[in-house]
Formats: sequence, structure tokens, C-alpha cells
Amino acid sequence: MGQIFHSSMNTIARLTLLGAVLIIGFIAWAGGEIYRSPYVTRQHTPLEQPVPFSHKHHVSDDGIDCRYCHTSVEESSFANVPATKICMNCHAVIWKDAPMLEPVRESYRTGQAIRWNRLDYVPQFVYFDHHIHVNKGIGCTTCHGPVGEMPIMYQETTMHMRWCLGCHERPEQFIRPLDQVFNADYRVPGNQLERGRLLVKEYNVKSLIDCWTCHR
Repeated sequence: MGQIFHSSMNTIARLTLLGAVLIIGFIAWAGGEIYRSPYVTRQHTPLEQPVPFSHKHHVSDDGIDCRYCHTSVEESSFANVPATKICMNCHAVIWKDAPMLEPVRESYRTGQAIRWNRLDYVPQFVYFDHHIHVNKGIGCTTCHGPVGEMPIMYQETTMHMRWCLGCHERPEQFIRPLDQVFNADYRVPGNQLERGRLLVKEYNVKSLIDCWTCHR
């Protein structure tokens, strides 16, 4: 019986298989890049709010401590959105007639909370506790970025599991003294690793990387 396919078909078959592997590999790579891209993570994308609010002005210019507005961050898993009354503690006197602050005044008059747009968040299947982190020496700017330089807030990090594990695996790279946790101007010292190891021991910080630590 004569040969059905020309011998060149062997080469074509090999090239087809190789091409399929390369295409699948490219699709997987492209999918990973898209998943890590700002398009998906929203990194460095300013988020507009119903009322213009500048962290740069309030934190850096006015020197307001994070805890003045986010009152529960040291004792709760959730860093609360400030109540309108907190805003009015100042703005009943300062800029009290500014048109841009009318939504704040209306909220105070009616008791209806301002619907702020949430910026940083993790999926519902992830457990995260703010007070554990800040009481173990993890600063606000470690996760939220240089908030004192942000006229409009944006998400600094990916909030992906790999990013979280980077800290959980080697906390000495990020831990800082407790009295510097809320310092928006804190700069990592040159001897961070040396100091970090001492603080990890002093604060009894565990390198928790088991799945159940966050997925409960």
C-alpha cells in the first residue's frame, strides 16, 4: 500500500504541536500579567469620593493622626469609615460654609451617612484583622502607601495573596517600632533587617503562612 501522507507532514505535525504549546504558554503568561496589572488590581488608580477629601492636606499639612478619624483601628478588625460627626468637629468652624462640604453638612443634619467609596479591600473569603497588624508593628503606610502625599487616595498594593505572604514570610523587613506605626512620614532605616529581627522577637511576631491563618 502506498504512502498516504507526504513525509513533510511529520514536520508540519511537530511544528503544529510546538505552536500549540507556545500559544497555550503565551495565553497563560498573558493571563497572569493581566491578573497582576493595574487594570485588575486598581493599583495607583485614584478613586473619586462623593466629597473631595485630601489625605495629603489633613495628614501632612494639618498633622491629623490616623486614629482621629479611623477610631477603631487599634481594637477592631475593621478600620472604620469616619462618622460625619468627626468631620464636623472641625468643619462646624473651619470652612463651615464651603459649597464642596454641603454633603457633609446635609449628612450631619439628616443623620444619613455619606456613602464613601471603599478603596482597599480583600475578598470575602479572606480574614484580615487591622488591630492585630498595627499592634504588632505594621505601619499604615506599609499597606496603604504614602497617604500623606495623596491628594486623592489610590490603592498602593495589589492586595494579592503573594503580596501578603511576602510580609508573613519575612516580617522583619516591614515591622517598625509601635510608636511609629501611625507615622505617615516614617522612612525605613538602613539597618531595617537588624532592627526588624529584634522587634519580631520583642513583639512575639509569628511567621504565619498556613492557609487557615487567613482562610477561616
